[in-house]
Amino acid sequence: MVVLDGLIRRNVLAVDEDRHLVGAQVDRRKQVGVGRIRVHLQFVGVLAGDLDGDVHTPTTPPTHLRLSTLAGFKTGPRFPSSMSEAESESRAGREEVWIEKYRPQTLDDVMGHENIVGRLKSYVSRNDLSHMLFSGPAGTGKTTCATAIARELYGEDWREHFLELNASDERGIDVVRDRIKNFARTSFGGVEYRIIFLDEADALTSDAQSALRRTMEQFSNNVRFILSCNYSSQIIDPIQSRCAVFRFSPLADDAVAEEIRNIAAEEDIELTEDGLDALVYAADGDMRKAINGLQAASVSGDTVDESAVYAITSTARPEEIRTMVQSALDGDFTASRATLDRLLTEEGIAGGDIIDQLHRSIWEFDIDDEAAVRVLERIGETDYRITRGANERVQLEAMLASLAQGE
Repeated sequence: MVVLDGLIRRNVLAVDEDRHLVGAQVDRRKQVGVGRIRVHLQFVGVLAGDLDGDVHTPTTPPTHLRLSTLAGFKTGPRFPSSMSEAESESRAGREEVWIEKYRPQTLDDVMGHENIVGRLKSYVSRNDLSHMLFSGPAGTGKTTCATAIARELYGEDWREHFLELNASDERGIDVVRDRIKNFARTSFGGVEYRIIFLDEADALTSDAQSALRRTMEQFSNNVRFILSCNYSSQIIDPIQSRCAVFRFSPLADDAVAEEIRNIAAEEDIELTEDGLDALVYAADGDMRKAINGLQAASVSGDTVDESAVYAITSTARPEEIRTMVQSALDGDFTASRATLDRLLTEEGIAGGDIIDQLHRSIWEFDIDDEAAVRVLERIGETDYRITRGANERVQLEAMLASLAQGE
């Protein structure tokens, strides 16, 4: 028994020693781990301090670790840059979409439609809007006038009382039954009526337009509809008869030129006179196209000139169109076809755009009326065939061949 007790005591002591050893190893591992964490944090602090400009010595741990310092590895600190503050602000301004940045906020800012603006201002001043139909080509101010009316009627809360829908995306009858009726039914405070703006309403199906006609009658006490379209002939007569129709014509060249000058001065862009004339020509009464062309051309170089505008807008120079047609009328089909090939291949201009420019420029050519009528007839036939799916190059070459033969 004595021997047995001694063996048990020695084993117990051995186990205790092993436990102490294991515990000591665990403690040492914990200390090493903590030390590694401290060294790691110290190293992070040194790096972060260097980035912030505050250098910490390796032997002295930083007194604090800021959250922004550690987060700098994810979000990135602000490194010193050679770009000046003015250049940074200028580049930030160029990143904005100018057609939204310079969109008129009030009716007084809308250019080129004095008669329409005067009538709309009278509606707003009396707070007595009727259903309205805005018809006209793209980029002439239809959407701008609709949002300007809402801003002047409702002030800063205009978005709460203004529903804008693009009918080309949501063109089915379910849109009229669900979204429009739900908006019209909801309660509102402080205003007599709300506005529903349907952009590109001519894309609505006939069933949707029929349902919309009934909705306009049902909610006429608390909702006013503003419909925008490119072709009023696509709107059914019952809707047109319920609306005051405003027809927006393409903007005059003077109005487009004035706005382009103002934007160029605001953005500190060097705009040459021939560049301005090229923008006005390429826009063809579309203010949105002119502003987009100015922004795109300003990125490609310090100066916006004629060559930059024609290159960025994929527009043929008027003299090239004139040379192509005149060569065909003179019977030189080879030269005329070479000009056409350069426009289609090297400059990448679409055949439909060439047709449009031909139609715009025909009366500017130095040709007699008989020749002009003959060219217009060929242009119409070629345009019809292209829209029906025929090959653009083949049809344009056939048109030039017909003109060269004097047919």
